Amino acid sequence: MLSLFNRAVSQLRFKRLKWIRSFRTSAQTGEPTGLYGFHHLKTPKGFQRFVDDAIERSRELVTFISTMPSAAEIIRAMDEISNTVCSVIDSAELCRNTHPNREFVEEANKARMRVNEYLHDLNTNHILYDAVKKAEREGHTLPEEAQKAARNLRLDFERGGIHLYTEKLDRVNQLNIEISQLCVEFNENIAEDPGFVDIYPSSRISKHLHYLVKPIYRSRETIKEKGFRISTDPQTLASIMQLSSDEEVRKMVYKKGHSVPIANVGVLQRLITARHGLAQIMGCRSYAEFIVKSNMASSPTVVMPFLSDMSKMVRVKADEEFKAIRKFKREEYGKSFEDLKPWDEAYYTSKMKSSAFNNDHMQVIASYFPLSQCIEGLKVLVQSLFGATFHSIPPAPGESWDPQVLKLALRHPEEGDLGYLYLDLYSRKGKYPGFAHFAIKGGCRISETEYQLPVVALVCNFPGSSNPSTVRLNHWEVETLFHEFGHALHSLLSRTDYQHFSGTRVVQDFAEVPSNLFEYYAWDYRVLKTFAKHYSTGEEIPEKLVESMKSAKKMFAATDLQRQIFYALVDLTLFGEQPFPLRDTSSIIAELMREYTSWEHVEGTHWEARFSHLLNYGAGYYSYLYAKCFASTIWKKLELCKFATQLCKSIATMLYNITKGGGSKDGTEVSAALLQVCCVKWNHFLKLQLNCMKSVLFLFYNSEIYSHSCTFFYQKLL
Repeated sequence: MLSLFNRAVSQLRFKRLKWIRSFRTSAQTGEPTGLYGFHHLKTPKGFQRFVDDAIERSRELVTFISTMPSAAEIIRAMDEISNTVCSVIDSAELCRNTHPNREFVEEANKARMRVNEYLHDLNTNHILYDAVKKAEREGHTLPEEAQKAARNLRLDFERGGIHLYTEKLDRVNQLNIEISQLCVEFNENIAEDPGFVDIYPSSRISKHLHYLVKPIYRSRETIKEKGFRISTDPQTLASIMQLSSDEEVRKMVYKKGHSVPIANVGVLQRLITARHGLAQIMGCRSYAEFIVKSNMASSPTVVMPFLSDMSKMVRVKADEEFKAIRKFKREEYGKSFEDLKPWDEAYYTSKMKSSAFNNDHMQVIASYFPLSQCIEGLKVLVQSLFGATFHSIPPAPGESWDPQVLKLALRHPEEGDLGYLYLDLYSRKGKYPGFAHFAIKGGCRISETEYQLPVVALVCNFPGSSNPSTVRLNHWEVETLFHEFGHALHSLLSRTDYQHFSGTRVVQDFAEVPSNLFEYYAWDYRVLKTFAKHYSTGEEIPEKLVESMKSAKKMFAATDLQRQIFYALVDLTLFGEQPFPLRDTSSIIAELMREYTSWEHVEGTHWEARFSHLLNYGAGYYSYLYAKCFASTIWKKLELCKFATQLCKSIATMLYNITKGGGSKDGTEVSAALLQVCCVKWNHFLKLQLNCMKSVLFLFYNSEIYSHSCTFFYQKLL
């Protein structure tokens, strides 16, 4: 390992090592520390000093880089700048989403804004840009990862427009600020205007739904009539759609929930225009081209045929499922039957699954999945796959943000400690509402003898309890837990030299592959029987029950896949090549829905007003499908191997190689290597997509559909 700095700057290097040692000492000895092991964060105001020190340290490194040292030293110093500021941003991001203390949240928000402002200065610093170009020119003798780091850093600068003339660069900066503000406005509108529907009389709302609604009253003549107000926020909307037997209630809630916040229709139009303007200044025909060209797919012209052909493959089966749902509704309503509508889907598919597989009592399934056993099952799985073990360790005083947060250390008998994982499992007021993996520190080499261990947090929202053994999960929650655990392992097993490539810091359309691959373990009976045991009797989950669960999942798989294809097409179309001024987004979406789904568009609704993935994954939503396709291809091939008493060592080796390399390998290189492990021949990227589509269809449907779809696509491609 090359030394980070020469003798003249050895003091800078010492300061960095001391900072890292302080984190490890507090984590290992139990001495009082601050949030996440950072001594700065003993109090909310500590975020101010955390930012100050990060900026001061970064400026020292910028000064060092300005002397134009060797290529290796430039790359290493640039990575330390990234590591320094990312530690602040990542800590602030986790804090503002999970900390119960409002003062901590507010200070984390301030820290995040300050560092983002400083990052703008770094990203427009021509001294750093010139140094990175020098490192790229002169770094041909460096290790491959260092060479890629130099190239990626240069491309990152140029994606920010630093290579443009002053006028164009100023415009790029203005557009980036506008885009950021529009994204904030979009999310704020969703939070402030969830919408609501008032239902009278109150008898129209079944008692089992009363926990979702709020009592209201109105005066009618001399009588005070009771009703219920239903919020149309996404969670309540989904529950009403699935559980309310009153079609008119579902219709009203659907229409309102898919029409608010109306202000976001205009916000989205402005966002599309701003992103298009940015892409054009950067020399691209569309924002989709600007985003996708740095991914595995490399161009929207590769992704669009992938989505279009997959849509054609799935359409026949999706239409069959639509007809089956309509028939079920007709049989229930008889002569009063009205045609199937979008607000019927969740309700009738749920009833059909319950009727076909007797899975209406979710408690039966949940009784085999106490949360504590699921965590232990994951520990056993990791040990079986990777030979590494998770050990519970007490957080140091001040390190945790909630008493229920667990801390685990991942250790390997030969490699020692691999990293640390916080588990924040239970819902509470003000907490991030979903399931997510947060990085706190990325892994990287800090000297010839020391490695900065990755630190991550897995955030879930299971019903709160002081005793995890009393919390029991539905199977979709188990699957989600495995998915997020896959992300955590991706980070913890990473052993890159540079934190720039650590863990999930890979190309967008590959980041979800390991996590999607891990989901399959949540469905494999050979894995489930090791931990899924009845909370009171200790009985292993019956294999017939698992098969029934799988059958229920596949029952409307075509409809589910079609929906994901539609979402991806909407995303890629809105940010693709468009005539400007832009047409009404709702009319574009209505056309796509008619062309690519089996369901009708409801006039007057604006579904896109709450599709926040358009912000974070603009032109990249297709990545979800790519990940599912890659993961299903890998699993299908490896499933053919003998499982025996081991949990598929070949998949473990493959996963370990992926995660150790982090983002230091190109996505196409990693994918090629992955699929070669699985005996899939790599000839051409479109052939790879074909294999992926074949596998996802094979896993989701039956062999007849699989064979028909493959024949169709082979003929089209060849």
